[in-house]
Amino acid sequence: MRLQLFVLSLLPLVSTISKVRLPGVFTDNLVFQQRSGNPVWGWAKPGEKVTVLTSWGTKDSATADKDGKWMIITYTTGAGTGHEVTISGENEIVLKDVALGEVWLCAGQSNMGWSVANSFEAAGESDVNLPDFRIFRSAREHWHEPLEENRDRLAKWKPCNPESAAETSAVAYYFGKTLQQKLGVPVGIIQRAYAGTPIEGWMPWDIQRNDPRAQAHKKGLDDSANRMIGRGETRQKALDRFQKELAEYNDKIDRGEAMRNASRALSPPIITRPANLGHQYPGNIFNAMIAPICPYAIRGMIWYQGERNAKNSPQAEHYRNQLKQMIGYYRNLWHGKSWGAVSDGFPVYFTQLPSWNPPQSEPVEGVESPWVVSRESMRQVTKELYNTGMTVTIDTGDAILLHPKNKKPIGVRHAYLALGKTYGFPLVHEGPVYSGFKIEGSRMRLSFTSTGSGLTGGSDKPLDSFAIAGEDRQWHWANAKIEGGSIVLSSSKVSKPVAARYAWAMNPSQRNLLYNQEGFPASPFRTDDWPLYDPKAELIEVTKPEKPKVYEAKDWSRPVMK
Repeated sequence: MRLQLFVLSLLPLVSTISKVRLPGVFTDNLVFQQRSGNPVWGWAKPGEKVTVLTSWGTKDSATADKDGKWMIITYTTGAGTGHEVTISGENEIVLKDVALGEVWLCAGQSNMGWSVANSFEAAGESDVNLPDFRIFRSAREHWHEPLEENRDRLAKWKPCNPESAAETSAVAYYFGKTLQQKLGVPVGIIQRAYAGTPIEGWMPWDIQRNDPRAQAHKKGLDDSANRMIGRGETRQKALDRFQKELAEYNDKIDRGEAMRNASRALSPPIITRPANLGHQYPGNIFNAMIAPICPYAIRGMIWYQGERNAKNSPQAEHYRNQLKQMIGYYRNLWHGKSWGAVSDGFPVYFTQLPSWNPPQSEPVEGVESPWVVSRESMRQVTKELYNTGMTVTIDTGDAILLHPKNKKPIGVRHAYLALGKTYGFPLVHEGPVYSGFKIEGSRMRLSFTSTGSGLTGGSDKPLDSFAIAGEDRQWHWANAKIEGGSIVLSSSKVSKPVAARYAWAMNPSQRNLLYNQEGFPASPFRTDDWPLYDPKAELIEVTKPEKPKVYEAKDWSRPVMK
């Protein structure tokens, strides 16, 4: 009798395993990358033949391996909507209202996750209706091993309407919306954002194990975890508690529940401690936010992360190496796992850190301002790694808030980068880019590309965001004049200039910044290669401004992008 009951208890599990099944990123309303190979994968009974039939005329089959895994590549035609995809084996799944268009991955930390509803521009999206713009967004998860699928059972592709827009990342939303309206084809964005995460968490540990800064980061978290274990908070206790909470979550979903409260949807549990199971541990974000969706076919990626890796200047300078490493790894990973369907050089556009902290008052800020070092690190990556670009954001941000509400310019600028660099639109897609200098007696002439219809300031006032130095390396405010496609700098305090810097501060936003007449700002830059900090000096961590009891965030003025 006991054996019979045991066998009966296994029947639902066996039945579930034997069914053809897809990961959660494949739902009705999904967008496949047009004119491309698109991996479709899932699970079935070992040895079972699975067929994928599409309404645009392809039919592909695969046999599930010994672990029940299968994958095919379906090749898409040009853009369109209203398609169906049928996946069949012993059972059948039909994906409806499938679109073919452009697909982008949008990843990063909290400012990438910051929603439209919490942004300045929320009211303007209250009646949006763009059925050809579609969004896949799932709850944040992390794990200590790579996941094959996410635990969020409510995640699904959604057409853009007021409800789906409000919950979406504002940067990703304005990026995708602008692309869809300019390209005139379906656009899908896959949002993967997790607050408070360092770049170390977004890469597998194996590829960064030789990085001294990653080693130090890991050691600090391991030490913290060991202290917790010493107090009785073991990994096993944390995992047991997680499994109990996960079972409760699944029970609620099975009962048809969807909301935690009036405003928040149910989401899977996460482990916060010990630290080696937490969201900041190397690899743990990658394992749950990237691994489960790879190799879903994408055109490219936008990235907004860096605050957590700019607490001090050495850390911010090292980000240059880490960002290049992550981009290279993602490209190779997607290309390999997609059997070559996704390019190993797909475009990656990243967000330069915006302005934060009190407005600039010194010509050049020093080691106490690591965010400007982070901006320089990102600028160098665009010069060193092909098919990358950077959205300049120093005229966005907030002097107090780490999560500024002016996200629309960032998303739109990302879209223009893609339109110009990826899709080849003949338009200005970025601000003036510093290209070189020459000394003319007591003056210094700076040259630029991407000047568009001409250089201009953000206001009618004189440009006041440049600094100049002589051989003594002492910085002074520079008089700056626009002459054609150049900026000419001078100072009565510097008779023989040798170096210049622009907007070199945590928050240069309130100075008169440099733009082209199309409304795109220039990035902070420097002409020198002088050390940005003394490696032997004591580290200075960035200071978080104190928020007044009564504080109302207000947007800053900036030229309109044309």
